[in-house]
Amino acid sequence: MQTQPDIDYHPDEAKYRARTARQLAANPDRVRQPLPEGFPAKVEGPIVWEGKDWKGEHQWVYRLSASELQEVDGALANFKALNTPLGFIGRDTFPLPTLSPKLWELAQELYSGRGFFVLREIPVDKYTREELAIVYAGVSSHVGSARGKQDSTGAVLSHIKDLSVSHAADGASGNSAYTTDKQVFHTDVGDLIALLAIQSAAEGGTSRISSGGRVYNELAATRPDLVHTLSEPWVLDRFGGTPAFTMRPLLYFEDGEHVVIQYSRRHFTGYGSQKRNPNIPPITEAQAEALDAVHFLAEKYSLGLNFQKGDIQYINSMGLLHARDAFRDDAEHTRHLVRLWLRNDELAWKTPKPLEQIWKTLYSVTPEEQRFPLEPEVRKREGGGTK
Repeated sequence: MQTQPDIDYHPDEAKYRARTARQLAANPDRVRQPLPEGFPAKVEGPIVWEGKDWKGEHQWVYRLSASELQEVDGALANFKALNTPLGFIGRDTFPLPTLSPKLWELAQELYSGRGFFVLREIPVDKYTREELAIVYAGVSSHVGSARGKQDSTGAVLSHIKDLSVSHAADGASGNSAYTTDKQVFHTDVGDLIALLAIQSAAEGGTSRISSGGRVYNELAATRPDLVHTLSEPWVLDRFGGTPAFTMRPLLYFEDGEHVVIQYSRRHFTGYGSQKRNPNIPPITEAQAEALDAVHFLAEKYSLGLNFQKGDIQYINSMGLLHARDAFRDDAEHTRHLVRLWLRNDELAWKTPKPLEQIWKTLYSVTPEEQRFPLEPEVRKREGGGTK
């Protein structure tokens, strides 16, 4: 009977190296097998990069000018005058005549360029919590035309903050996003992630991103067997959802140019109080090795971003992986991010077929159904379980 490999949420490099040695000793020819049909020997393009390729944040930070911030305030006043639900925030109801063309250029950078940028900086303390939600969603609507729901209640706004004590009864300790713990490399569902920093930590919490294409190229050149493993179906724990698990690959190649890695490690290892279901099929030793390989390669080629209060960080979640260092809060500095899941329907990459239903569900929330939680809460999935 197959059992779950010795693997945890936090990757252990010594265990990874030992597992690799065992796998290769058992079958040395695995590194010489051809790549899966349809997968290239190498992908290229501006989204394939290494952290050392970047010289400074001036390459990815766009600083909002005083006149552009005035334009944002005008758009806020325009939307508030409409007296309409927040789900109707969009390009038309939050007009930015001169800033919008620049945001369109930056949106193209997400899909056709390096895959990320930072908008600096929104004066977060100037606004009420609701006004800040309007400003954040309004500016972001000029980057991504569609907002995705992040839980079963239709919430399109999610707070990323240490809730392990305040929301312990809600299962916050089962998701590293709601703790001060390190988040290992992963991707979110959907096309684009936006993160607004309402407050930074007293220490740590650096945001890290890495090119999925660069990770793929290394695997294709050195471990084609792991490309096979990643491109075959995996069992994903739904943590109390119905059904108990789903199955799909973690790696895709679309449109003859885009490598897409789509996964979160805790669905295969569990995290904190949220243990992997012992009644669903365990992952294999090859899959355990592949999880670690992706993480350590992403770490090797990663870029750390200087994420400051008032910044909005935009990431192409189909092309980049992201992680977060552990952090420490104090009375004056309590790390608090707010997340949107976006999609630009005019620029979007083709969604891999096994992900189409997830994407359809994600972006099907109507303006009337969209909910904007103004205070932190733990997201829930349909049928129970912490998201």
